[in-house]
Amino acid sequence: MWGFYFSELMNSLPFFLKGLWMTVAVAGLGLIAATIIGFILGIMRAGRNKILRYSIGAWADVTRGTPFLVQVFIIFFILPGVGIELEAFPAAVIALSNMGASFICEIVASGLLAVPQGQKEAATASGLSGYHQMRHIVMPQAMPSIIPPLVGQYVLIIKDSSVVSAIGVVDVTRVGWLTVQRIPEGLMVFGLVGLLYFAVCYPLINLSNYLEKRMSVVNTRL
Repeated sequence: MWGFYFSELMNSLPFFLKGLWMTVAVAGLGLIAATIIGFILGIMRAGRNKILRYSIGAWADVTRGTPFLVQVFIIFFILPGVGIELEAFPAAVIALSNMGASFICEIVASGLLAVPQGQKEAATASGLSGYHQMRHIVMPQAMPSIIPPLVGQYVLIIKDSSVVSAIGVVDVTRVGWLTVQRIPEGLMVFGLVGLLYFAVCYPLINLSNYLEKRMSVVNTRL
């Protein structure tokens, strides 16, 4: 019987690969949007405007402090009540982008605030504008402490993308749930799901470890 289930699972492999592609698409778009939004808000969060700092901080705390599944449900099921109707795919991308941006924002802000104040004062004394200070002085020094946790956060976002299967996105997790109804060998089915997620995340895990070691050497030299 186990051999029959395994054979059926292998026959379903093309569907799992399609689901994996959907996972990569949702997570990839979410990562791009989250990175852009997170960096912009992180720079504002580390700025001098107290209203922006506290407003962004409140949003980040609420987003990071509530379950991602609840956020997905709010975007997909609650927003139509106020006239904003979204298909499952864009709703998943928006939810993932919002969640990822809240974490990336704090990572970026922490990295920027870790740059010694003297560096900023020296840049101001040199007549550099705020933009050029950020581009040429502050951001280059902050990146060694930003990049390793940023890549690690990418791994978490990819894994969290499995939650969007709850609203009907046919990602690899959703394919697993559909398959287990036909092949009642849950360990085998979701073992394959886990392997597919691992195949996507493992290179990023290695990259995060490499960058952490690399950046620690750079920080030591600085």
